[in-house]
Amino acid sequence: MLALSRKKNESIVIDNNIEITVLDIKGDQIKLGITAPKSVPVYRKEVYVQIKDANKAASRSDGAEALKKLLG
Repeated sequence: MLALSRKKNESIVIDNNIEITVLDIKGDQIKLGITAPKSVPVYRKEVYVQIKDANKAASRSDGAEALKKLLG
């Protein structure tokens, strides 16, 4: 993992088209601004994990089999 130090209003650039800027620092919280192309999804990690888990559960469910039975 690369660790970088940044101060308020300083940024880092990833792959020439994603910019992450430190907008504010209050105590132990840091507010980040992220500029990225619309084609690049950006999620908080806890949301990403929930989406990933839901997709995994859906792929294992019998939903497709139940749909086949309903459609004949």
